[in-house]
Amino acid sequence: MVSGLSLPALSHFGTALDSISFSVRAGEIFGIAGVAGNGQNELLLALDGEVAAAAETIRIGGEPVGQMRANDRRKRGLCAVPEERNGHAAVGDFTLSDNSVLTGRNRMGMVTAGLIRAGAARTYTGEVIAAFAVKALGPGATAGSLSGGNLQKFIMGREILQKPSVLVVSQPTWGVDAGAAAAIHQAIVDLAATGSAVVVISQDLDELLTLSDTLAVINTAGSASRCGSGKCRSRRSAC
Repeated sequence: MVSGLSLPALSHFGTALDSISFSVRAGEIFGIAGVAGNGQNELLLALDGEVAAAAETIRIGGEPVGQMRANDRRKRGLCAVPEERNGHAAVGDFTLSDNSVLTGRNRMGMVTAGLIRAGAARTYTGEVIAAFAVKALGPGATAGSLSGGNLQKFIMGREILQKPSVLVVSQPTWGVDAGAAAAIHQAIVDLAATGSAVVVISQDLDELLTLSDTLAVINTAGSASRCGSGKCRSRRSAC
């Protein structure tokens, strides 16, 4: 749940967030629409813990997490996929296994007593590659060697297969072909069907109308972004 989330602009060209509020139930896909530059990136950074907010403004399962760092939120079940693949969601010079460790080390048991379990990381990465049909030379391939679409499939799979209780994703099918987009959409729907709460931030209105149980619009009002929502009749109907 997000309640009264307000943050100043992160840079001179950034967008402030002003009293954003919404709630997402277990099993619900909550879509957030809006053209670029309306605070979507700032919202994701606040939700995933890269930027701190007032503790009570963000809750997971009733627990205030606004002041928690990203790793602590992950331990409480939140996984996230930012819009920017290269350098933010993945490190190009790292292997796919190393990139799996970056976000899945605790949830997927890749670290014991502070030491990385390389075998566990390779096994999990292989599962992601297989489940999401990632065209790569295996877990030892570098993230930078993948095409943009295949890297996006890997990043989405890396987070979804962790079975988070909350998934926040920005532009989930950016740069992938129609077949891959359909597979990612189905994976998001399947994750929600298991009881996860999913927040999808996208500029693609058709994508949001396809996926969302509830749809909100984030828009710039003066120098701040606000979020208003409406209920969709079904995942495949207009709002």
